[in-house]
Amino acid sequence: MSLDRRRWLTAAGATVGSLWLAGCDKLVANSTFNGVLKVAEKWTRGAQRLVTDRKALAAEFTAADLSKDFKANGTLRPQDPEYQAMLGENFASYRLEIGGLVERPLSLSLADVRAAPARTQITRHDCVEGWSSIGKWRGARLSALLDRAKLKPEARYIVFHCADTLDPSATDGAGKYYESIDLIDAYHPQTILAYEMNDATLPVRHGAPLRLRVERQLGYKHAKYVMRIEAVESLDGIGRGAGGFWPDRGYEWYAGI
Repeated sequence: MSLDRRRWLTAAGATVGSLWLAGCDKLVANSTFNGVLKVAEKWTRGAQRLVTDRKALAAEFTAADLSKDFKANGTLRPQDPEYQAMLGENFASYRLEIGGLVERPLSLSLADVRAAPARTQITRHDCVEGWSSIGKWRGARLSALLDRAKLKPEARYIVFHCADTLDPSATDGAGKYYESIDLIDAYHPQTILAYEMNDATLPVRHGAPLRLRVERQLGYKHAKYVMRIEAVESLDGIGRGAGGFWPDRGYEWYAGI
């Protein structure tokens, strides 16, 4: 199932040439591509939920498999003034806020996040454009942070609010990047908030200081520049209500591979 989807994505990627995920609004504007994408992703979501174990691990690789050139998807350097100020001081004042439907809201420094239970994994990043790269990631297990915050029983989704603005013209609150996952993916053992890439501090172009790695889903789900995490019961009222920046613009919310 996942192999067929990767083959389809590779073919789809070839049809759009050198467009980057940072310019995916061009893909969404392409009615042919958008229609095929929606049909394929709806088929994949339904089929995967019927025949696959969403708790299964994504494939992991060895250091010999690392890509020499790991492409950076999306924003390469947020221009948000608050982010720029934190970057200028090497994120000394950064705080990861975890709130919403939790019993114990958290405000964590990078040192706090690094002290949390962690996981290291070498995995493949699959982009909706059809390209893939293999990288080594180390980060805090999201499940451990959520357990520390103590989710309320009504929490169903975890939303990641980010520092990058991909659509400055949006006036409906949907211009900033955000993504969301359900609790199955949130508690998956490979779902981490990465602060290292290839045994070095996470580079800015790859999402410093923290980026989500949700290894069973496509690249646009791997939110970069994570500033705040919110537990919610419904995705209504966040952005345009579809659960993510690109889902708000026509992509499927569940991008499993």
